[in-house]
Amino acid sequence: MIDALLQTDLPGIKKIHQGKVRDLYEIEDKLLLVATDRLSAFDVIMSRGIPGKGEMLTQLTLFWLELFQGDVENHLITADVDKMPKALHAHKKQLQGRSMLCKKAKIFPVECVVRGYVAGSGWKDYQKTGAVCGHKLPAGLKQAEKLPKALFTPSTKAPIGQHDENINFEQAAKIVGQPVAEKLRDLTLTLYTKAADFAAKRGIIIADTKFEFGEYEGKIILCDEVLTPDSSRFWHASKYQVGTSPESYDKQIVRDYLEKQPWNKQPPPPALPDEIVNKTAGKYREVIELLRKK
Repeated sequence: MIDALLQTDLPGIKKIHQGKVRDLYEIEDKLLLVATDRLSAFDVIMSRGIPGKGEMLTQLTLFWLELFQGDVENHLITADVDKMPKALHAHKKQLQGRSMLCKKAKIFPVECVVRGYVAGSGWKDYQKTGAVCGHKLPAGLKQAEKLPKALFTPSTKAPIGQHDENINFEQAAKIVGQPVAEKLRDLTLTLYTKAADFAAKRGIIIADTKFEFGEYEGKIILCDEVLTPDSSRFWHASKYQVGTSPESYDKQIVRDYLEKQPWNKQPPPPALPDEIVNKTAGKYREVIELLRKK
C-alpha cells in the first residue's frame, strides 16, 4: 500500500495553519493550500490517512473551479508546481497534484451550506421541529427525500475539535452584513443547482454541500475545497431510495466502523484496519471517475 501523507514539511516556507486535512502556508503575498491524506471523523483526526486522498480532493476541486468559471471568480492562481514561486520547486514531490497557490482572500466567517435533500443533521432537525435550520418544511417528508427547493442553511465556523453551529439567515446577516449574506446565499444556491444538474447526468445525487467564500480586491470569490466528498454528500442515483439513509461516497465507511468500536469520540481514535482504508479510498476514486466522465 502507498504511504499516506499525513504531514507536510516545507523548510523555509511559513506554515500559518494546519486544518483537519489542509496545511496552509504563506509565500510572498499568496497562500499555498496543501491537501494531505489526513482523515477526520467526528471532528477527530485519525491516526491513519487515506493514501492519495489529498490528490483526489485537489483534482476534484480544480474540476469544479473550471466548471464554475463563468459563475464566480475563485482564489486559484495555479496548481502547477513549476509555475509556483521558485522556493517551492524543491518541494515538488510533496506538492505535486495536491497543492494550489491561491490569492490571499479575507474569508467570511460563515460556512455556506446548501441542502437539496433532507439528510444527516437536517433530517434529525426536521424530525424534532418540522424544520431544517429555521426553514419550515411540509409535514410527512421521509428521510433522504428531495426538498421542494434547495435550502441555504449557513453555520458558524468552529475551531478544530469543535462542531460548527447551524444558524439561520438572519444570524448570518448579523455576522457578515445583509448585502453580503444575500450575495453568499444567492451564489451558494446558484453553484449548487449547476453542480447538482451536472452530477445528475452522471448518475450522482449531490444531497448537500458547503462552500467557502472570501473577499479579494472588493469582490466575493470562491475559496478552499469545492464539492469534494469531504465537503459534500454524494449518493449514487441507482441505489438511492427515499426513506433510507443512502450509501454515500465519502468517509461514511469510516464513521460506520467507528460507531461499532468502544470509543468515546475523543482522541486518541481507534486504529483503522486496511480494509476500511482501502474501501474509503475506493469510494473517493469512484465518485471522481463518475463525475469526470465525458
